[in-house]
Amino acid sequence: MAASTSVCFPASGFRAPESSPSRFKRLRIRSDLDSSVSDMRVNAPKGLFPPEPERYRGPKLKVAIIGAGLAGMSTAVELLDQGHEVDIYESRSFIGGKVGSFVDRKGNHIEMGLHVFFGCYNNLFRLLKKVGADRNLLVKDHTHTFVNKGGDIGELDFRFQFGAPLHGIRAFLTTNQLETVDKARNAFALALSPVVRALVDPDGAMQHIRNLDHISFSDWFLSKGGTRKSIQRMWDPVAYALGFIDCDNISARCMLTIFSLFATKTEASLLRMLKGSPDVFLSGPIKKYITDRGGRFHLRWGCREILHDKFPNGDVYVTGLAISKATQKKIIEADAYVAACDVPGIKRLLPQSWKESRFFDDIYKLVGVPVVTVQLRYNGWVTELRDRERARQLREATGLDNLLYTPDADFSCFADLALASPEDYYLDGQGSLLQCVLTPGDPYMPLSNDEIIRRVSKQVLELFPSSQGLEVTWSSVVKIGQSLYREGPGKDPFRPDQKTPVKNFFLAGSYTKQDYIDSMEGATLSGRQTAAYICDAGHELAELRTRIAPQAQPSYSLV
Repeated sequence: MAASTSVCFPASGFRAPESSPSRFKRLRIRSDLDSSVSDMRVNAPKGLFPPEPERYRGPKLKVAIIGAGLAGMSTAVELLDQGHEVDIYESRSFIGGKVGSFVDRKGNHIEMGLHVFFGCYNNLFRLLKKVGADRNLLVKDHTHTFVNKGGDIGELDFRFQFGAPLHGIRAFLTTNQLETVDKARNAFALALSPVVRALVDPDGAMQHIRNLDHISFSDWFLSKGGTRKSIQRMWDPVAYALGFIDCDNISARCMLTIFSLFATKTEASLLRMLKGSPDVFLSGPIKKYITDRGGRFHLRWGCREILHDKFPNGDVYVTGLAISKATQKKIIEADAYVAACDVPGIKRLLPQSWKESRFFDDIYKLVGVPVVTVQLRYNGWVTELRDRERARQLREATGLDNLLYTPDADFSCFADLALASPEDYYLDGQGSLLQCVLTPGDPYMPLSNDEIIRRVSKQVLELFPSSQGLEVTWSSVVKIGQSLYREGPGKDPFRPDQKTPVKNFFLAGSYTKQDYIDSMEGATLSGRQTAAYICDAGHELAELRTRIAPQAQPSYSLV
């Protein structure tokens, strides 16, 4: 019986891992961010990559951030760079939020999900360069690979001597994932989309795309002549990978935002993956940058309540945060407070009385999507389709080294981390480590760990019949009750701005208002926007501090 690990995080101590001593040696590794990256400063919507902020010259502020995910850490980096004092409070024992990872008692790296970096993630790449992690991503072949039942491989191959938009046109017209009639109607539908306008008017195209938020991608695509088969065989797996929901349920805005970048930026569709675990190669360097500059992390300290009061004119302000760690309880005070939470987290945190404000009440109209991430370690190489002998030897890693999509399994996207992220996941004498993202996760949430492993391993065999006879030697299951917010039709207007009606209270998170989708890039961008709002309000926040000081602290019991 294979060893198994099960982790469940509700809708809402581990040591920092070290790199595996047995590393997978590769002949050619491209890992820098100096090339093959889209320049989002030109011919791109202005909101996707803000200009560098001017040097802050106002009063130094003390800022308390709730949540050590990517949005919270992005906010912290920007604020520290401007000379502010920052404390980050995280209820878990590890940082990173949805991009976090930890090491279990047996030394296995457990991830919250599968993390892929598009070539247009300029805000995240900027952050990685800043913290010295710009060589922590491995560039994959410029093709999107679909694995169909029986081991049949389809591709959207963007490898072409000419760049955007010609490389995309060629990829869609030559893909073997669709039949000829579907390819023709697919191309016709995209030709009628705002994607074409993005070539000459990116800001106008982005506004047009925002205006399509009220309709699902399926409804939009079919109305333009696209086919249901194109949706089932190609676009559903992509939609699941982006937002964990299918084309019938995802907003046209979400999908067309990505398509417009693919059409206008040659490298936007180029994928990268981390060298190893997020804790080592993503969260770790960001944490070091923050602590080196005086920022402080307070792990296992969860926020129980936002304490607040109001002035005689009715203006509400935050007086402090009631936080706790096991049996310890205390109140912290700051000049500005940032809630860098996910959707279920911010709903739990907001005071009920604030729901009287439409700004805050709209947040409750957003819901998260359940997702289940499964890791399966094998005693051979599952994705090696051509050579049965090579698939069963353990001297050399072999198989498909890229993000993989499939329309024929409950996991829409997956990867062999022993190939794609070898630093921590390739182990001598062991084979593939498949990481599979089950979307939608709803049917799997109530199932037992063993039943989930049984179903997923069966579907893996249906995709890769050549792996018959390989055994699962270890597995893990991570359930997240609410992950990304459900980017369904009509939900974009409910996304809140980072600046709230409460003058010293701000939001950060990929669900908040920003021009990208709910993603790592969206989280990083939201953090930049949050920090900019705080710096813009520096003098006002300092004045508010002096006004609050004489006010009596509202009664509060820590019993």
